[in-house]
Amino acid sequence: MARVSRRGFLRWGTLAAPFLLFWGRVPSLFAGVWERSRSASYWQGGSFLQTNLQHLKSGGIRAKLNGSWREFQPRELSAGFLDWNFKARLETIEGFKTGKPPSLAGPHSAAVATYGGGRRDSHFTVNNAVKGMGFVPTKERIGERIKELKDNSDAPMPEKLQILAAGYQDRTLWDRKKQVSLELYTTPQFETHTFLNLMANPVASIVFLDYPCYELRALVRMVHPEDRSASQEERDILEYTNLVHSFFHGKFRRKFIVLIFYLVEEFNNTPGSRKGMGRRVVPSLEFPQMGG
Repeated sequence: MARVSRRGFLRWGTLAAPFLLFWGRVPSLFAGVWERSRSASYWQGGSFLQTNLQHLKSGGIRAKLNGSWREFQPRELSAGFLDWNFKARLETIEGFKTGKPPSLAGPHSAAVATYGGGRRDSHFTVNNAVKGMGFVPTKERIGERIKELKDNSDAPMPEKLQILAAGYQDRTLWDRKKQVSLELYTTPQFETHTFLNLMANPVASIVFLDYPCYELRALVRMVHPEDRSASQEERDILEYTNLVHSFFHGKFRRKFIVLIFYLVEEFNNTPGSRKGMGRRVVPSLEFPQMGG
């Protein structure tokens, strides 16, 4: 198992952490007026407040899309998506044990398309960024998972891989209406296109390059570590997502903004498949509008 730790973790884990830390500093080194919004600053006291998405007591989500408020009910990911996702994640973990490099295809790396905001360095607001994507535990079980990650934060990599694998083998652990990611680079000095687009229009299309191929369309809530308006559930999701990121890549000096994707629609984009080729497999559930 020592071979696993050196060839697997040191190659794809430890080496990744300095790389991410360096590139995390690049925006602050080169940021300027062109990497900012054309509108007023969203930042106050080192944090920001997203005002175009609201949670309803009914469990629905109210979002301001293209200037108009609309209400949706988050949907569950399809059985096909879950089967593909968990199987691929477990195969990736098994590959780490033999020193196999991770693939850019699969459920971790997703192309996230957004629009509506924009920076001064482009005439267009549409943007596409590849982001690390993952599941989040249910509200009832996220506390136990956070504790498990903290208790084992200094464990050898073989043990960490086993903890991750055990999680993906227990499907009752995960919230089937959400995916999560981290906004690694946005700061008050540097604003990514993704950040600015979501502040203007909190919707994203998420595409996974693999066979089968899935597209998720989601409403997106961004939570800053200092966001005092965040609910306890959102703070737990922020803590968990940062923890699982550092659990594999190593510790970071700060917590990052979390992106919470609430599923609205799902499409099977698998080419040449009777069930794919852009067919919608999870339809949206939008509430009737009661006015602007």
